[in-house]
Amino acid sequence: MGEQGFPFLRSESAPYMHPFWYFSLIFLLLFSCNSANRDQPEGDNGNRAVSICLEKLDSVKIDYLGSPTVHDLDPITRTVLFLEHKETSQEITVADFDGTVLASYSKWGDFPDTYGNLKASLKIIGNEGFMAYGSRGFLFYDFEGVLQSLEKHVDSQYQGVTRIGLGIGMEGLEDGYLYRNTVGGDKLPNGAEDYAALRPLVFLNPQTGETKPLLHFPESSIFLRGRYFFRNAWDPAFTIADHLIYVAFGLEPVIYSYEATPPYSFVSSIPLDLPDYNPAEGEKEYTPNVRFFGQARTSGKILNIKMVNDFFIIAYFPGFNAADREASFSNKSPEGASNFWNGMREKYPHRMAIFDASGNRLSDFESKRLIGSSMVLRNGELWMQEKPDEEVERDYFRLFRVGLKVNELKNNED
Repeated sequence: MGEQGFPFLRSESAPYMHPFWYFSLIFLLLFSCNSANRDQPEGDNGNRAVSICLEKLDSVKIDYLGSPTVHDLDPITRTVLFLEHKETSQEITVADFDGTVLASYSKWGDFPDTYGNLKASLKIIGNEGFMAYGSRGFLFYDFEGVLQSLEKHVDSQYQGVTRIGLGIGMEGLEDGYLYRNTVGGDKLPNGAEDYAALRPLVFLNPQTGETKPLLHFPESSIFLRGRYFFRNAWDPAFTIADHLIYVAFGLEPVIYSYEATPPYSFVSSIPLDLPDYNPAEGEKEYTPNVRFFGQARTSGKILNIKMVNDFFIIAYFPGFNAADREASFSNKSPEGASNFWNGMREKYPHRMAIFDASGNRLSDFESKRLIGSSMVLRNGELWMQEKPDEEVERDYFRLFRVGLKVNELKNNED
């Protein structure tokens, strides 16, 4: 149905950012400040240092008993979209910011209006409904679940496994969306030429059904050094701000920037100094064994990046050190394996870091209550999902709007 089928498309590539003084008016609970100051460097501003952390500004509580996967939220329509993924069903639920469930239904399975298999998180579009990027194409539903339009894929696409959830979705770019490239994922690159030909991102046009692969690795990238990497080692974390695409390619601790308009030219690179970060370095030869593919579980990896008020907020997994990486491949009893991996989860929690626009690290901390990889920018607001309680099953889940709390502190002088 083309453009008429998607009349509510809107770009999120240049959201409004609140000025710093706004946050000082917020009285809600400050979190992570103490740990955020760990390894805090001085800024390039004479005898002044910057203290920066995240603070909670608002929250949404949804009463729900189960294991929901939040897909999207929208502060303008005050809507939350989540799914309950089960073996035989995928129940879509629409709720508002007051916690009221507005509708619930399934579009997965043997239905004439099914999306097939989801290739991305569901995306709220405008005031009227949401888009599903599935194996059948691009489908637009209203919030009651009535199919409004379907635009089939122009080309057949590989149906691989795709990560789904808040913070792992697409971002508005021009008249379409930027997303990780899931096409052609049925085999690993074989040799330097294959890696050079990889395009980790893709432009999606839901009005025509077309997909266009975007961006190559820059010449300085670790993926162009003649080594072999496990599947999805380059899985991109990306955001769009100031007419630029900022992307970190999986395990590589570098933010690369590209122009956000054709031909999407490379602009610059910003190395990320992450403490105790242990990425896989690649293998000289392709070795299809457990040690090669097992690196996907032990390697450091950039999980999400967002830019707020000229600061980069990074969510990342630090990765195992050499001794623990080797220990992960040793023979263990079922109980020993369970104890080992539980210990590793405690030793290597997901972390967050904040950098200025020049790449100076201002803070690094464990996000103990919020899921770092769930960061999304909606209408200029940064939202994150609360971690579930591992010991007690809750009959609700919560989403938090967070912001940066920035203080310039004058150093004491003798």
